Amino acid sequence: MSHPGAMDRAPSLAARRAPLDRESVEWLSTLEGSGPAREAGLVRLHALLLRVARAEAGRRASGLGVSGPELEDVVQQAADDALMAIVGKLGQFRGDSRFTTWAYKFVVLEVAGKLTRHAWHRATPSRVEEDWDLLPDRFGFAPEEAVEWGELFVLLRRAVDEDLTSHQRRIFVAIVLHGVPLDVLVQELGSNRNAVYKSLFDARRKLRARLVANGYMDTGA
Repeated sequence: MSHPGAMDRAPSLAARRAPLDRESVEWLSTLEGSGPAREAGLVRLHALLLRVARAEAGRRASGLGVSGPELEDVVQQAADDALMAIVGKLGQFRGDSRFTTWAYKFVVLEVAGKLTRHAWHRATPSRVEEDWDLLPDRFGFAPEEAVEWGELFVLLRRAVDEDLTSHQRRIFVAIVLHGVPLDVLVQELGSNRNAVYKSLFDARRKLRARLVANGYMDTGA
């Protein structure tokens, strides 16, 4: 497991918006520090993320046909990627919840996304359950920001259902929501890259129009 370097460190504790509980202060002081104490903190956090990842993967993997070493690989990757994301976004932690509660959301999203992609490799698109909780993450929102922008994501999901054709919706959900590799989707649809790109472009144009009409985007954005 490789750890992020000093360049990834976030602003100091003084930049936080809310008073922090003692445990969160300790976590942030350690992770924003340097030397052996920081390395030990990263190892400890990674172990916690692994525990959460295993629990979440065990809950979600039922019926997906993912188990054994393959499932453990998903767990390890999810914990590694979540750790990288957390360290890179320490400055975004505002103290609205405990640090560990905030951090666990990252690994839960990583597990969900990785297992969904595994499911797409194993099943036809119609058999993969949609997980709309992944939508904020796909648009680059941190877990706590997703709460603030809840109305936006409700509107976007409604637009996906109401404004897109069934074909456009299928492609948007696969690529944007679930992160399905383009080549996998092209094979599943019996299509080609250009046709899928065109459908995705048209879908995004329709969704953008809905967001503009509801004041979430400027016409020139």
